[in-house]
Amino acid sequence: MIIVTGATGQFGSKTIDHLLKKGAEPSTISALVRDVKKAKRLADTGITLKAGDYNDHESLISAFKGVDKLLLVSSNDKEAFGNRTSQHLNVINAAKEAQVKQIIYTSFIRKPHFEDSAIAAFQNSHVQTEEALKASGINYTILQNGIYLEMIPIFVGDKVAETGTIMFPAQAGKASFVLREELAEAAAHVLLTESHENKVYQLTNTEAVTFDDIADALSIQLAKGVKYHSPTLNEFEMLLRKLGIPDLYIGMFTMWGTAVAQGTMDLEDNTLQTFLERKPTSMIQFINQTYG
Repeated sequence: MIIVTGATGQFGSKTIDHLLKKGAEPSTISALVRDVKKAKRLADTGITLKAGDYNDHESLISAFKGVDKLLLVSSNDKEAFGNRTSQHLNVINAAKEAQVKQIIYTSFIRKPHFEDSAIAAFQNSHVQTEEALKASGINYTILQNGIYLEMIPIFVGDKVAETGTIMFPAQAGKASFVLREELAEAAAHVLLTESHENKVYQLTNTEAVTFDDIADALSIQLAKGVKYHSPTLNEFEMLLRKLGIPDLYIGMFTMWGTAVAQGTMDLEDNTLQTFLERKPTSMIQFINQTYG
């Protein structure tokens, strides 16, 4: 029996879709949801819905009974990263009590000395979860996912086709953007195949790109010159405030822009390509599909 947590979210729901596409019987799949009434689409596939919440330990133990493989989709808690860690530990402890045989965890890529990066707090949440998994005694598989291609339109802004300008403080830094859909497909592959116990996989694209590369791809697709400018952090924050962007989002954009500039996500790996049995969607393909 497989159970997918965060099953109504974009990653969890896509993973379930791929499990079914790959031939898994619906009777062998469960979905952890907070409200079964809001999961009709999942119920219609024939899989089993189990009510549970990352903050409710007893509900998790009940949901995990009889489960062999558990996909722990990392929490999207919008509060402090510490909340996310405590939720993950709750899942791991409940899985241990329920005698789950294997946990597959969606982590995030990192380089050595990540403690100096702009996303260190975000990374620490994943590191603490990975450490807890390894110490739990449960077989684990850690999927260190790359940054989503779907973040590019957010970073470049919804007016890029009009202005022909990208303003983002990533300097000349590279990132190995990858499609969330394909990461979910890779998670389904790991859930349905063997020999992944106690392994850590970096799931990135085969080529990291700069925002100059993104601007070039947009120029071709939009048939309009698009230029990339990397402002100072102060200039960037002032620009966003003039646009009425809330401070919470200004901090997020600044954090990720700085992390790209630092080369935090400049990692290239072919493991995802191996799992997919094809090349992952490239940045250029994504731009063409999104802005076509």
